[in-house]
Amino acid sequence: MIREILVPLVSERFLREERYRQGHIRIINALPGRCILGLHVPEMKAVARRIAGSVEASEVIGGFEREHERERFSLCYEETVVWGLTINAMRCGVGERLEMVRRFVPAIDNWGVCDTFCCNTKWAKRVDSGELWELLQPYFDSDREFEVRFAVVMSMCHLLEEEWLERVFLRLEGIDFERIRSEYVSQKEARRIGREGRGVALGDSPYYVRMAVAWFFATALAKFPEQTREFVRSSALPDDVKRLYARKARESFRTCNVAAL
Repeated sequence: MIREILVPLVSERFLREERYRQGHIRIINALPGRCILGLHVPEMKAVARRIAGSVEASEVIGGFEREHERERFSLCYEETVVWGLTINAMRCGVGERLEMVRRFVPAIDNWGVCDTFCCNTKWAKRVDSGELWELLQPYFDSDREFEVRFAVVMSMCHLLEEEWLERVFLRLEGIDFERIRSEYVSQKEARRIGREGRGVALGDSPYYVRMAVAWFFATALAKFPEQTREFVRSSALPDDVKRLYARKARESFRTCNVAAL
């Protein structure tokens, strides 16, 4: 798609140092079959801004969509990130952007793609919160791991406000973790089936939804400590999610001295 633009931007260190390259790949933890070129977010943002400012922006977005529909892993990790960042950077109306977002979300199959997109959605601050909330509803109910993570992280980025607190808290408590399908396997399961490398998560499936929910509540703790602590303590959230939340709260400089439970 735009690989010929991205390849020259790959750092020499990634190309030359095996240990550095493997560390980068391990952090991204893409599914097997997803190519990783080795770019960092600043380079991908610069490419996205360039595309978004060109007259071919809509055509390029359409090309990403068609390529994804043609073959799932035809786009490399960086192309998928640039796709999302281009949607964020384009000048267009709310309706047009939300439609592009709806077509992009099914292509998210990695935490890096999800979080890089969600954490750069400055346009969402200009969207009515009720409209954004409606956009997220089907993704909360999805059985796909990263569609649910998308809803959780977008809520953390844009709906962590007092007027939305109870609604979002209850929505997260209502996530049915048991029905969410994950293409990642736990380390325990990986050892059982003799699988190593990419596509292996660090905990119980769906790990990346559990971590997103824990991240949300740890972030909420910094902003609304009493409400968050009281809700999590009495909630029906899975015990492992509560443990992940407490761990993230301890690790954050904003909440390391705040009681999580």
